[in-house]
Amino acid sequence: MKLSLSVAPLLLSTLVASKSFLFGSQQQPLVDDSLSVPGNNPLEFCADPTNYILAIDHVDLDPNPPQKGKALQIKAKGNFTEEVEQGAYINLSVRYGLITLVKTTADLCEQMKEVDESCPLEGVKDFTKDVTLPKEIPPVSGHAITGGGASGTNHLVQGTYTVLADVYTQEAKQVTCLKATVHFS
Repeated sequence: MKLSLSVAPLLLSTLVASKSFLFGSQQQPLVDDSLSVPGNNPLEFCADPTNYILAIDHVDLDPNPPQKGKALQIKAKGNFTEEVEQGAYINLSVRYGLITLVKTTADLCEQMKEVDESCPLEGVKDFTKDVTLPKEIPPVSGHAITGGGASGTNHLVQGTYTVLADVYTQEAKQVTCLKATVHFS
């Protein structure tokens, strides 16, 4: 099986730490076990990872699920089966239901600096990253009134957040593709 250590810090440390609206104490990961990334995490491969450049050993989150306002430790290990050089990139998107909240392309080598790695990436990589998640993570402020008028009941907005990180070399060869789906209830 294969994984991108570069996507783990992007998905988990960079995205979670700076745009932490993905995880809350009430999350319920929706996972297809056949594509699950090894370890204690809500990640899945986008497809059979046999042809990915990065073979994953594990990605572990502590705690899993992450909790808003709390420290999150990310441990990951994987093997780059080919050298990945400068110019590699990550296509990242975050959606809430059908609404795209974030769609961006990031420099893989810049993201790897977050875990004290640099390009070229090759061989076995093992890292640990600690981040603190913000206390305010949507849908905290989203409320819906149900049941007729002023006598209705407030409920947190429910919905599914989907994160997709698709990683490529400068030559457009796929390094990995990971996704995470989280349901707030």
